Amino acid sequence: MAPTPIQDNLVSSNKAYASSFTKGDLALPPAKKYAVVTCMDARIDPAAAYGIDLGDAHVIRNAGGNAQDALRSLVISQQLLGTEEILLIKHTGCGMLIFDTPAATGLVKKNLGDKAVDDLKAFSSDFQTFPDLEKAVKDDVKLLKESTLIPEKVTISGWVYEVETGKVRSVV
Repeated sequence: MAPTPIQDNLVSSNKAYASSFTKGDLALPPAKKYAVVTCMDARIDPAAAYGIDLGDAHVIRNAGGNAQDALRSLVISQQLLGTEEILLIKHTGCGMLIFDTPAATGLVKKNLGDKAVDDLKAFSSDFQTFPDLEKAVKDDVKLLKESTLIPEKVTISGWVYEVETGKVRSVV
């Protein structure tokens, strides 16, 4: 099968990147000992928006910047790789604000069928949507602070990134 235009772009862009790459000796643990949980939204460039240089931090992305989904990665980040702080950053205009689990489940059923709906059990059939952005930030920070998987000494803060302005603001 011939490569897609996206695959062609990957190869050509990587070739250009690799030709001047000089950071192959960075340590595995993040140098600044922190992790960022943020959304997978294509309008967010965490490195540029949050001031993260290569090797500084773990950046964990998922739909909605969801703490529960990120928990496995956060445990690895802290217990194996020594991070000491978590920045949880959700954003304005997030898709997780505009639908709910029943609507998403209905879409899966319509497009993929009943078997696919059954397979949603892989994540408890809960899309973890939220109608209130600031409350979702507070709830996720609370989840992390109350989790026995995250040591009490870990600093955890919650933020909102404004896709309209590129600015972040502290929530908790």
